[in-house]
Amino acid sequence: MIFSNFLKRDKPSLFLFLEGKLSGGVNQEGVEFYNELINELLHNGIQPFVTLFHWDVPQALEDEYGGFLSTNIVNDYRDYANFCFKEFGDRVKKWVTFNEPNTFSSEGYATGNVAPGRCSNYEGNCTAGNSATEPYVVAHNIILSHATAVNLYREKYQASQMGEIGITVSTYWMVPKYQTVASSKAASRALDFAFGWFVNPITYGDYPESMRALVGNRLPNFTEAESNMVKGSLDFLGLNYYTARYADDSTSSSSLNLSYTTDSHVDLTTEKDGIPVGEPTPSGWLYIYPRGIRDFVLYVKRNFNNPPIVITENGLSDVNNNSLPMEDFLCDSLRLKYLQLHLSSLLTVIKDGVDVRGYYVWSFLDDFEWEFGYTYRLGINYVDYKNGLRRYMKHSALWLEDFLQNGSVTKSQPLLYSQ
Repeated sequence: MIFSNFLKRDKPSLFLFLEGKLSGGVNQEGVEFYNELINELLHNGIQPFVTLFHWDVPQALEDEYGGFLSTNIVNDYRDYANFCFKEFGDRVKKWVTFNEPNTFSSEGYATGNVAPGRCSNYEGNCTAGNSATEPYVVAHNIILSHATAVNLYREKYQASQMGEIGITVSTYWMVPKYQTVASSKAASRALDFAFGWFVNPITYGDYPESMRALVGNRLPNFTEAESNMVKGSLDFLGLNYYTARYADDSTSSSSLNLSYTTDSHVDLTTEKDGIPVGEPTPSGWLYIYPRGIRDFVLYVKRNFNNPPIVITENGLSDVNNNSLPMEDFLCDSLRLKYLQLHLSSLLTVIKDGVDVRGYYVWSFLDDFEWEFGYTYRLGINYVDYKNGLRRYMKHSALWLEDFLQNGSVTKSQPLLYSQ
């Protein structure tokens, strides 16, 4: 069974550098692990799609200079990316520099909800941080690190390795709460602050105008050379989409308690007049709004020069109730419905010329979901954590298998739902 040898053996240290940077030495155990994993994928006909950074800053770099709060991270990230391109690029043809850097920057440095858990004391229970400045500093250094890695890849490796490199950014789709100019502008600002924060510089060389106007001198500046380096630094754009929010104008921000969370002057809600934005699911944060994936990719096409798009995450989470029998999780009709509706919605815009190159369900297996641990199940395959990590296909996996063989969202069987 694919990956069984990796899941059942003792997990090695997966950092590639022993002290977080090249000068500290290479962790050969980590190199061996990833080489074996990549080779196993290829042996089974699966193309590796590798993310270089998914929020896991080496502790040594946090201790030395504060991780992404320091510009020192740019050179260390470049060395790390260079090592990966050199070691694995003969087989890896798809690279993502950062996954959800907007979430990492906001949740890690504005609200403190994820590592490293920094925020102002008026935002959360953090021991240190500044919610008004640190999210923007971290994002700026991530963008420079991304562009540095992309330029390195293009100059040194792309011609011989014939791969592609991009970045993945996530957002709720923002629906104007009311048919008013204020709600429409609020939805636009919300997308600027969540998505344009990263994609606007990578497309045009600077942050969105709304961010410049509202954040002021707390928003870092790119030098002319940096702007030129950042602009155009992607071969494809990865999008993570799950759900939507209503957006309306907000005047609740305070000049005393400045924060990234309120700088956009937007109020996000899941309901309007008591009616949810989409069909509720077992996870309180996720409502089924398939139109959002269509509107999202159209928004990217119209506003960011129509880049090649890969849907790098799309899926539905169940709350892991240990009292339920496994059969209840295998019969995941709501997830099946979710996937079918979103693929159908995506198909409409592909036919209209949006350049969507790929689609990934999150996730292949039930997994460890960051701060949620094992309390969520997002996999199309059930993992039995109590019995040797055995896996079983859920109904959604069976439907996807049939869909991939049949080649039609609407004709694939068993088709339980239609739009």
